[in-house]
Amino acid sequence: MGETVRVRPLADRDWDAVVALERDAYTGLGLSEGRAALQSRAAASPDTCFVADVGARTAGYVLALPYPPHRYPDLTRAEGAAPALPPGNLHLHDIVVAPGLRRRGLARHLLRHLTTAARARGDERISLVAVGGTERFWSARGFVAEPGVVPVGEYGGDAVYMSKSVGVRPAPSPPSTLREVS
Repeated sequence: MGETVRVRPLADRDWDAVVALERDAYTGLGLSEGRAALQSRAAASPDTCFVADVGARTAGYVLALPYPPHRYPDLTRAEGAAPALPPGNLHLHDIVVAPGLRRRGLARHLLRHLTTAARARGDERISLVAVGGTERFWSARGFVAEPGVVPVGEYGGDAVYMSKSVGVRPAPSPPSTLREVS
């Protein structure tokens, strides 16, 4: 591939690409939320939502927002105006990489960028709901299933709530660009 990869804040111009990536990733699982819900989640925490560009193409995105531990967004509703939560838990709601660009480290790069943002916010943990059989993927990245936290039905029968510590050590900021190795 050999093109430069850049992670940057999600911007208004990115929504068509983000909605298309989300639709392609989640429609088959019955989990696609649509533009309004996605935009409401990003509006809840714009500093923790990013896109990854490969050259001029939007190759992936991550949406994350503060949520109390053991809770997660309701997929049937957009985020409402919520009271500001103190740092503690950042919920990784969505991370998607374009199908033709998977298995090249883009998701790991987005996750490192998000972890750095979580540390900067003062968060102690990142949580997520693994869907569509992705529990192994997340386990390999340090996330641990939390028994007893059962995601509501709209996440699918195999959904698993997971979390991991962001660590207490200060981390250097990830580079804003990297050279993708073919």
